[in-house]
Amino acid sequence: MNSTGSKWYVYKATIVAAVGGLLFGYDTAVVAGAIGFIQKRYDLSSTMVGWIASCALVGCIVGAMFAGSLSDKIGRKKVLILSAILFAVSSAGIAFPLNLDWFVIFRIIGGLGIGIASMLAPMYISEIAPAKIRGQLVSINQLGIVSGILLIYFVNATIAGWYDEAWNVSTGWRWMFGSGIFPSIIFLLLLFFVPESPRWLAQKQRWDEAKLILTKVNGSAKATEELQEIKEALNLEQAAFSDILKPGVRKALMIGIILCIFSQVTGINAIMYYAPEIFKSTGDGSGSALMQTVLVGVINVLFTLVAIKYVDKWGRRTLLLLGSGGMALCLLIVGSAFYFGFAKGYLVLGAILGYIAFFAISLGPLAFVVISEIFSNRNRGKAMSVCIFFLWSAVYLVSQTFPMLLDSIGSAFTFWIYMVMSVFAFVFVYKLIPETKGKSLEEIEQYWLPSLTKKASPLATLKGVESI
Repeated sequence: MNSTGSKWYVYKATIVAAVGGLLFGYDTAVVAGAIGFIQKRYDLSSTMVGWIASCALVGCIVGAMFAGSLSDKIGRKKVLILSAILFAVSSAGIAFPLNLDWFVIFRIIGGLGIGIASMLAPMYISEIAPAKIRGQLVSINQLGIVSGILLIYFVNATIAGWYDEAWNVSTGWRWMFGSGIFPSIIFLLLLFFVPESPRWLAQKQRWDEAKLILTKVNGSAKATEELQEIKEALNLEQAAFSDILKPGVRKALMIGIILCIFSQVTGINAIMYYAPEIFKSTGDGSGSALMQTVLVGVINVLFTLVAIKYVDKWGRRTLLLLGSGGMALCLLIVGSAFYFGFAKGYLVLGAILGYIAFFAISLGPLAFVVISEIFSNRNRGKAMSVCIFFLWSAVYLVSQTFPMLLDSIGSAFTFWIYMVMSVFAFVFVYKLIPETKGKSLEEIEQYWLPSLTKKASPLATLKGVESI
């Protein structure tokens, strides 16, 4: 057996799991190119536009809430397979010319798949990744998400260019949704070639299988050491849901929940779901707006790569502080441009691209990194489900209210609200987020235990945790 482990083995499992992230991005952002055509097709009010854009999020909330418990019972891999099937069913169902009620039903089915993938993909990666590169590997899931967003922006723009607007209003938007069946099938097939999570196997006392996978990841010596840490940290009795509210878990849970909420109420999905409509409001036509939206996707991918490169060098806190501060500044510019009437031209586009860049190096990938790290093996599935439940609830709130806010208070004040949320996110990170780079999941778990003093904790001496 290779004494140092196999990087290819780890990256293969990570990339396959990140295809779940790609589907997450693809299926959530497809509505950006379609919503304008659906609004014309059915003559929707702003409230209904918000509902059609966000109805999938009902499924996301439910899927995220139950994914953790289900994966604790039958395994991470099997539940990821379920998510791929749900993605495919949703895409195929919307491709058929059924009425708007059926559209909503199939979007909710797809949302179940999104909710499962959004929670399980980063958790699966964190449970298989070596500590020294875990931040990079979990961030690859975010790269999958933003790559899926970019891909569907290209697909939407391509489909919209096939024929005239009348065809897009009647048929083209269905093709946009239906295209998701292809990546869904690819994800389903790839999942049969990756291992189960070693920490889930350990939880089920399948020690030999867990050790085999850890050996392939870390080499034989490190695998033996890590398996012993897992045994010591793991209470083999099934964890009750109420355990996540006990001292030592409750604090981590609240931090995870608030971080997930801030990752959304700072406005990212208002831009991701409605980008073409935002650019149209600055005077661009639908074709130009769709291409500017592709540029948003490109920036998202490029700066996610920056996050992957530096997350294990600079640390989670540094990138989160840099990103949330930069987002606030860019949103101030966007709101001011609309308020003072100079939103035409490239100012709004530039500020939105800056906002996307700062989000992509911080709250985008690192919310998932942090919540995949801060919980114990025993409670990780349930606690992450709760965090992702609140994340998707916040996504729903933003997506449903964005068109309503534009109608009621205008673009300037809407973007300023997101600016204020970004400032709050900066303060929250500064005061409460500990640095976890380079620590094993078992070391991080020890930090939250009430029986340990700050001095004894492996994280206690790191900057930024004194307020916790």
